[in-house]
Amino acid sequence: MTNTEWNASNFDQAEKHKVMANEKGNCCNSLRNTKKFTPAPPPMPHSAATGCPCECMAPNNSAPTWRSTNVSSTTKDMWERLFDQGYNADVCINTDNGGVVYAHSTILAMASPVLRGMLKQANRHRRWRTISILGVPHDAVRVFIRFLYSSSYEKEEMDEMVLQLMVLSHAYMVPHLKRECEQKLELDLLNIDNVVDVFQLALLCDAPRLSLICHRKMLKNFKAVSESEGWKAMKHSHPALEKEILESVIDEENSKKDRMRKIKERRIYMQLYEAMEALVHICRDGCRTIGPHDKDFKSNQPCKYEACKGLELLVRHFAGCKLRVPGGCVHCKRMWQLLELHSRLCADPDYCRVPLCRNFKQRISRQSKKDEIRWKILVEKILRTRGIGIASCFRLQ
Repeated sequence: MTNTEWNASNFDQAEKHKVMANEKGNCCNSLRNTKKFTPAPPPMPHSAATGCPCECMAPNNSAPTWRSTNVSSTTKDMWERLFDQGYNADVCINTDNGGVVYAHSTILAMASPVLRGMLKQANRHRRWRTISILGVPHDAVRVFIRFLYSSSYEKEEMDEMVLQLMVLSHAYMVPHLKRECEQKLELDLLNIDNVVDVFQLALLCDAPRLSLICHRKMLKNFKAVSESEGWKAMKHSHPALEKEILESVIDEENSKKDRMRKIKERRIYMQLYEAMEALVHICRDGCRTIGPHDKDFKSNQPCKYEACKGLELLVRHFAGCKLRVPGGCVHCKRMWQLLELHSRLCADPDYCRVPLCRNFKQRISRQSKKDEIRWKILVEKILRTRGIGIASCFRLQ
């Protein structure tokens, strides 16, 4: 029997008792209302089994108060002995395969509003009341009932039966055990082989954080997940859910491509801005072996502009090339474009020492509307990419 099969049978049994428990179970309603993914998983509450003050104890007709869960091992051992020995037990819980678990009605009623409703409807023979918890293994029911006594569990039992315990904690409204199961799955037990089953269970048990983590894991490792047995079973049992996940995979791939495209564009805009800075530096201050005629150069002097060396070679080629016309040499064409881009960025063309800056400024008014818009968009993107670090010699026209 698969996880999803025994989930459904157990949910049907507990559903009718939840209706009766709604009026007295308002403190747990928020755990059942959320039906959609949260945009980002919130931090997990502290574990009830680790001694952190996170249990909400609310007496009748009073505001909730926070009580510490620091319980000594002696006290826990006493509660576990009470469960194991069944001293003065008055409830008989029938489980699968003829199993029986004995418990105390007062403890069950205080720990779970659903069990409280079941006990009110249970048939009574002398001092015994009989209820049934079916659809999960007998050992899982025993571990679940023992947790209601001592709020503790054995690590090996949790590792083996965490899915069953999560179903029981949701169906019988035991939120602190449900949090324990979610945390155990998130931190230790979630893997490629079971992520599909856990994802479906998280949707059934209204665990938005866990479902979101499973969803992200499936998208990140989709190839391996799609070859697992859980995925093959989901294709037959829940084809609509499979379709939604596939659509999410496509959306994720498109988003990833869009992010890579924007990163590449940003890199190009940054390189163009750095080239503009290097061009002003060469024409105004000079660098190593090239610059204004009234400057002294040292070939071994350091330069803080990374684009300076490549731009220096391009300027030298531009100065000596015989095809220095638009549409001619590809290197010269690139230099023409850099000069025009500089003129679009330059804040003071009358005193600018970059060649042809003023000429390009005067030519702007004679350009077509299409070219004007194209250059304007490019300048805006370059300045927006650079942000607050724009040099004083540049401005948005």
